[in-house]
Amino acid sequence: MLEQIDENPDVPVRAVQEQFQRKYSIGISRYKAYRAKVRAKKQAEGDYTEQYSLLRDYANELLDKNPGSTVKIELETGNPRCPTRQFKRIYVCLAALRQGFKSLGRDFLGLDGAFMKGPFPGQILTAVGVDCNNGLYPVCYAIVESESLSSWTWFLELMADDLDLHCNSNFTFISDRQKGLLPAISKLFPCAEHRYCLRHIHENMKLQFKGKLYKDKLWKCATATTIPEFTTAMDELKAFNKKAHLWLAKIPPLHWCRAYFSGRAVSDMLLNNMCEVYNAKIVEGRDRPIISALEYIREYLMRRIVTVLNVIDKSEGLLTPWATQQFEDIKKEATFYHVQWNGGEFYEVSGKPNHARVVNLEKRTCTCTCRRWEITGMPCRHAVAALWEMGATGGRVGALESWVHPVYTMERWKLVYSHKINPLNGRSMWVKVQSPITITPPKHHTPVGRPKKARKRSAVEMEDMALTGKLTRKNTKGKCTKCGAKGHNIRTCKGAQA
Repeated sequence: MLEQIDENPDVPVRAVQEQFQRKYSIGISRYKAYRAKVRAKKQAEGDYTEQYSLLRDYANELLDKNPGSTVKIELETGNPRCPTRQFKRIYVCLAALRQGFKSLGRDFLGLDGAFMKGPFPGQILTAVGVDCNNGLYPVCYAIVESESLSSWTWFLELMADDLDLHCNSNFTFISDRQKGLLPAISKLFPCAEHRYCLRHIHENMKLQFKGKLYKDKLWKCATATTIPEFTTAMDELKAFNKKAHLWLAKIPPLHWCRAYFSGRAVSDMLLNNMCEVYNAKIVEGRDRPIISALEYIREYLMRRIVTVLNVIDKSEGLLTPWATQQFEDIKKEATFYHVQWNGGEFYEVSGKPNHARVVNLEKRTCTCTCRRWEITGMPCRHAVAALWEMGATGGRVGALESWVHPVYTMERWKLVYSHKINPLNGRSMWVKVQSPITITPPKHHTPVGRPKKARKRSAVEMEDMALTGKLTRKNTKGKCTKCGAKGHNIRTCKGAQA
């Protein structure tokens, strides 16, 4: 700045000096404000380094106030004579969540990992289920050094012990195909059904085959519930683009197509949304010291149970609110179908030409050839039309809701959330655990520059932002906050408020 002044005599020296001093004082004041913010945050949330030495005390308090819970701490291997050991991993499964998940009766879990944002490296691994009202139900979580075969295997082994899973368990998982997770599941649960999140598949597909048509054809293939429908959808994709068909055919359809899903999960989910929602809820806790982060998660889970209980108290009927709405939509669709009865347990239900489906209403093996009833546990439109015909011809039907899988009932929903997470005392009330080894933070080399806390965007998102400066909303339909319909907003809404 001063060299520029010498070269340009027209610029007054005093004005430039005053400007330089003003900017310098602003920088100093900002640095002071930053230091004050760091001190206040340290006082409120705790010290990042110190909290590692208190992990045993925290685990002891957690187990004391929540009997039956599981807390495992693993340290790095080192010299046994050394009084300190570096932290490696911690796993937490609260007894209330484990008991609630077992009461749910839905063998379905989403697995995912998210970065810790503090000065020490790490990943939060989570296992999240789906409750009776189609809401997320976290089961267990862990903070590990990274997503690897070793860390995922360790996490899944502890989870299997808590949930009584064995190598021959017919369980269902859904994930984003994280590094190390696929071989870990194949090794520990060879009989398990492992679904791949369709959004993750589409993100990879978009790198080579862009456009809404590819997305629509991918979803048409994935949502087919029978193998003939899936084959037809794949043939359409092949006729549209042979390279795209070849790319998609390399991924076994049993991982991403409903036609190959079994009904043991009582869910037709194709997206790992429950983990995405859960990670969004705990995003603020991922920037805190380790105990503060674990407490942020526990407090959120405790609050969530109370929130769901308030919704349960206001709900009525045999089914949960979400299941009730879904079943009402199915009933409306069923009114357009024609039914032929064979005099026994079988009904031929037809709507469109050449789209007839056979429904078996024998009480022990109630099925429909469209397989939606088998996959979701909820009678499809063909089954509802057949039930109406059964009632009209003198058969015992009862309430239609009684044919829905028990996982969607209010009784089951109340049972799941009858288990409560107990609160903890403050840090000053914790019992000091006597141990000859002190836990120290993991090794970490602080990188140069300001730490990055924002989520890393995909290549497609970066490409969209390079063109417009922000993420595009192309091909998306907004939702009106007044009537709830899509395609318009509150300014152009002509309907009544919902």
